[in-house]
Amino acid sequence: MEIYYNYIKSLHLIFIITWFAGLFYIPRIFIYYIEAQEKSEQEKQILSKQLQIMAKRLWYIITWPSAILASLFAFMLLYLMPAWLLQQWMVIKLVFVGLLYVYHIKTHQMFIAMQNNRLHKSSFYMRLWNEGATLILFAVVFLVILKSSFHWVFGLLGLLGLAILLMLGIRLYKKYRKD
Repeated sequence: MEIYYNYIKSLHLIFIITWFAGLFYIPRIFIYYIEAQEKSEQEKQILSKQLQIMAKRLWYIITWPSAILASLFAFMLLYLMPAWLLQQWMVIKLVFVGLLYVYHIKTHQMFIAMQNNRLHKSSFYMRLWNEGATLILFAVVFLVILKSSFHWVFGLLGLLGLAILLMLGIRLYKKYRKD
C-alpha cells in the first residue's frame, strides 16, 4: 500500500478542501436564512424554502461525504505512517481535528434547527461562528507544514491574533452595515 501513499495523501487533501468549503459556506446560508426571516411573509417563505434546499444539498452531498472521506484517507495515512502518532505536532494536530469534529457536529445541530425552522441565532452570531473553521484551518495547516512542537506555541499566539483581527473585522462590518 505504500506505493499508493501519494495518491492517498492527495485524496485526503482534496476531501479536506471540500469539507472546509462546506463548513465555510453553510454558516453563510444560515446568515441569509436568518436575515430572510425579517422580510415580508411572501419573501420569507420563498427565501427560507430555497435556502433550506441549498443547505440540505451542501450538507449531505458535499460536506458530510467530504468529512467522512477525509477521515477515511487520514486513517489510511496513519496506518501507513504510524510513527506520526508519536510526534508531538501530530498529537496537537489531532486535537485540532477533534475540535473540527465538534465544530462540525454543532454546525449539524444548527443545520437541523434551520431545516425545522428553529434556527434562532443572530446573523452576527453566525458571522462569528463562521470564523471557527477558519481558525482551525490555520492551526492545522501551520502544524502540518512546520511539524514542530516549539513553533506551535508561536502559531497559537498567531491564531489568537488572527481571532482578534477577525472579531474586529466582524464588528467593523456590523457597524458599517448599521450606518
